[in-house]
Amino acid sequence: MRESPDLSRRTFVLGTTAAVSISAAGAKVTAAGSADRSASSGTSGGGTTAGGGAAGGNAELCDLGAVEAVAHMSQGALTAERYAQALLANCQAARALNAFIALEPARVLEAARARDHERRDGAKPGPLFGLPIPVKDSVNTRDYPTTGGTPALRHFRPAEDAPVVAALRGAGALVLGKTNLHELSYGWTSNNLAFGAVRNPYDQSRIPGGSSGGTAAAIAARLAPLGIAEDTEGSIRVPAAFCGIAGFRPTTGRYSTRGCVPISPLFDQVGPHARKVADLALFDSVVTNDWRRLEAPHLVGLRLGIVRDYWFTDLDPEVERQTELALARLKEAGALIVETQLPGLASLIELTTDAVQNHDVRIALAAYLKEYGAGVDFDTVVAQASPDIQRLFRSDVLPGGANFVAEQVYAAARDQHLPALRRLYSDYFARTGVAAMVFPTTLVPAPLIGEETTVKVGSRSLPFDTAVARNIAPGSTAGVPGLVLPVGLTHAGLPVAIEFDAPAGADRVLLAIGLSAERALGTLPAPRAGTQS
Repeated sequence: MRESPDLSRRTFVLGTTAAVSISAAGAKVTAAGSADRSASSGTSGGGTTAGGGAAGGNAELCDLGAVEAVAHMSQGALTAERYAQALLANCQAARALNAFIALEPARVLEAARARDHERRDGAKPGPLFGLPIPVKDSVNTRDYPTTGGTPALRHFRPAEDAPVVAALRGAGALVLGKTNLHELSYGWTSNNLAFGAVRNPYDQSRIPGGSSGGTAAAIAARLAPLGIAEDTEGSIRVPAAFCGIAGFRPTTGRYSTRGCVPISPLFDQVGPHARKVADLALFDSVVTNDWRRLEAPHLVGLRLGIVRDYWFTDLDPEVERQTELALARLKEAGALIVETQLPGLASLIELTTDAVQNHDVRIALAAYLKEYGAGVDFDTVVAQASPDIQRLFRSDVLPGGANFVAEQVYAAARDQHLPALRRLYSDYFARTGVAAMVFPTTLVPAPLIGEETTVKVGSRSLPFDTAVARNIAPGSTAGVPGLVLPVGLTHAGLPVAIEFDAPAGADRVLLAIGLSAERALGTLPAPRAGTQS
């Protein structure tokens, strides 16, 4: 990894990114590192104490975005230790969410104090200086077990960090802990029977989404401003939608997925959760070492595409209401909504998405266990898995199962149908000239924990997989970047989100659009359930 540019250059090239982040929180970081909070932020107080702790207490510190927190710590207005203490106090208060599998406060505070010593000794602060980051417990870390949320890996300690974790640490970040997830990332609920269900901060009787539910719950509940998630078929985007935060799934292959418990190399992708698009952009810059200035474009004249006959059918009335309000806000800001169709999309998804994953997981997971010295093989992992995962693997993954994927079916999915799907996407963007397509991320708000077979949509029932995964499957199967933003709350107080999908490789363009869209759409109030115990 090349040496990071110095703080002043990083601050300059982030440009509008940082400005939007700070503005959205109602804070302005001055050259001296003080913070003036506006009344619109919903917090009081301002400035910093002489001892390096920000005034206003833990709540104000925990509400900071990553860009803001790093700026305060880098400039000495806030110590990394004080900031870590605030986040850890929130983690303790929100323990009922079960967001973490592993959390060691003493280790976090020791790392934070080391960062403070480095700064006082004259070291240049990195772009993530002092920032505690929760890591999904399917991403290798050298100082914590990587369980994959499954019993057989409960004590597996990798020898080194996954490249994405190494990049974040190299930029000055700390690992806050390892977050809970859907077992082996094979589902959308994070109702983990081995390590306990993760609970949604907006309603603890409901799922946070999966598989990266622990990271999403932690970010929504203000336990950290930025976290690591993963997405094979929605595992970043579904939790972001259900927990009312921002989530970014980059173009497949943009970030390294080495050292991550796999499903399929054709679809797997690591990515960030945050509450602000500027923080997602900062993550992207650190992991890719791309420090080009990110300009938020004007929405006036920006072409956004919608395909109603696939993404807008069977919506829960509250999801439909909030989605249409969001589209109206985008149009009021000047965006042009282009309506068209994508014939053949549904059949291509049917032929590719499940077939590739259910075939590849046997091979990819076995290879991961061997390469990283897990001490168990694939058969042992399945034999010790929770009953729900065992049933799924026996039905869909293992030879002899009712839905086992034969080699000829897999070859057709990989070599014929998947390229056809990706051509369908590239042709769509070329034909319509849209910068991104827009749609509701899920058909429903967060279902109840245990409501995992069917869900109610108005007066009818839908299969759970359809309600949660139909809308997010095309983007990750096609390998295009996707950005989820919250747009509002249902009458019952549950988040609703929309997703923007852009052409493959247009990641920075999509993040820039997200900065502008975020201003038009607004952000959600903090959940009240996050600190219930």
